[in-house]
Amino acid sequence: MNPRTICVSTMLMVLLAGGLTAEETPQLPQPSEKHQWLKKFEGTWKTQAKAEAGPNMPAMECSGTIKSQMLGGFWVMNEMTSEAGGMTCRGVQTIGYDPEKKKFVGTWVDSMTNHMWQYEGTLNESGTTLTLSAEGPNIMAGGEMMEFQDVYEFTSDDEVRISSRMLGKDGEWVTFMQGTGKRVK
Repeated sequence: MNPRTICVSTMLMVLLAGGLTAEETPQLPQPSEKHQWLKKFEGTWKTQAKAEAGPNMPAMECSGTIKSQMLGGFWVMNEMTSEAGGMTCRGVQTIGYDPEKKKFVGTWVDSMTNHMWQYEGTLNESGTTLTLSAEGPNIMAGGEMMEFQDVYEFTSDDEVRISSRMLGKDGEWVTFMQGTGKRVK
């Protein structure tokens, strides 16, 4: 029996034990077209990127992997590992779609900070680019809270351009990381 079946069966038993009849059991939500779009992430990806640590500092080469799997039909979980400058960063990202907000939503946590990022985002009209926005601490500015965006542009089924940027005090977006992911399986 798969985990989703166990989860649904358990939930139904709890509802029925609470006195609901089968006719009164609420309908479970079904994945929408936006949830289906998240399947683009599924698989294992090798990444290459350049990160800008700050003005007048050389760019750092980064390499890593992303292992992505769907959780039910609603969420994608991305486990990321990246190596740069002799340091390893591990992160876990969740992305789903909230039909009430009409936005993609998600979280990010990693091994280098104590902040949980909470995303909201949109898909462009052509369905190739997901832009996720979040507020978080800028470690290069003493932890000052700023607006950030992570952008995933799928250029094919097996390649994605990835970038991260922050909103400067002048109102301009500053890209501090950009690279590509190539699906290996």
